[in-house]
Amino acid sequence: MAQRLALRTRPGRLVCMLIGLFLLPADSRATAEGTAASGKQGSAPYTLTIPFGLDAAAGYIPADNPLTQDKVELGKLLFFDTRLSQNNTVACASCHIPQLAWTDGQQVGIGIHRQPATRNTQTIVNRLYSQAQLWHGKSSSLEAQAINPIHKPVRMGMPSYEAEVAKLNEIAGYRARFRKVFGTDVTLDGLAKAIAAFERTILSGNSPADRFDMAGEEHAFSESAQRGLALFQGKARCTRCHSGFNFTDEKFHNLGIDWDGDQIDVGRYKVSQDPDDIGAFKTPTLREISLTAPYMHDGRFATLEEVVEFYDKGGIQNPHLSNLMVPLSLTGQEKADLVEYMRALNGEGWQVAPPVEFPK
Repeated sequence: MAQRLALRTRPGRLVCMLIGLFLLPADSRATAEGTAASGKQGSAPYTLTIPFGLDAAAGYIPADNPLTQDKVELGKLLFFDTRLSQNNTVACASCHIPQLAWTDGQQVGIGIHRQPATRNTQTIVNRLYSQAQLWHGKSSSLEAQAINPIHKPVRMGMPSYEAEVAKLNEIAGYRARFRKVFGTDVTLDGLAKAIAAFERTILSGNSPADRFDMAGEEHAFSESAQRGLALFQGKARCTRCHSGFNFTDEKFHNLGIDWDGDQIDVGRYKVSQDPDDIGAFKTPTLREISLTAPYMHDGRFATLEEVVEFYDKGGIQNPHLSNLMVPLSLTGQEKADLVEYMRALNGEGWQVAPPVEFPK
């Protein structure tokens, strides 16, 4: 049965209140231990605020990980706590910085000892609406993604998940909070669920583009952005991948990135082993896009103008290039209008202040 979740919307924006949300696939559900503990997840439900422009009914929340106030608060603390890393210097928020729309402004993510990762850091904005996570979709749920960096040497550097659990169990404040939320001491399952619960509350909507396109506010954005909207939906072909209210089809496409060098990141193919997925990467949301530079999975483009130029040329030719990639022949003014429209996709709801103190 789908979870019935308390939702509220910004006044005058959306009429949906209590709805059933879709479930994650069976392979994302809790272990036996986690399912048993989920019975303790009965503290006050968390009232999820859905900004105007988003589809409340399209969110993914597993039945075994309902949102509660205490769980979201616990997840927030864990997300910002550098003690999750081996040397107490890196937190989830080190790569997902609130002021940068939950990215880091780096070409690729930087972990402990300033070690570079292999791909650009993606935003966590609107991950409520996604199942497969990461550029290549390796994590089948937000819970799986939440713990993915913990034991990676170039991320948080913990020697194992067991070491992480043991470390957090030495902190009395965390043991108490886990008992309150899950009825157990710190567990890996609880750690994943708490962080994922917090991440699902980071939402972006009510942008000028939403107010113009959906609410009919004629003066919500400039004439240039209005021309950009027409291009986005027409000549520039953007909606073929950046579709729907979250501006992503949640699919994987080969744009030719990497095929101009001597090393190729095979992307989705590493997960699926499907030859059609060679060099394919997930379509990111365009919400808050002007704040999440640099762009592409390798962070090669510093500006939206560079991104538009890349698409205008039809990507980089290779044997697996998506058939959606074709030269666009945009004029200089059309390129500028398109960028202006994308800048109008910045909204509200995702701004969160870090915790002022952590469990001891």
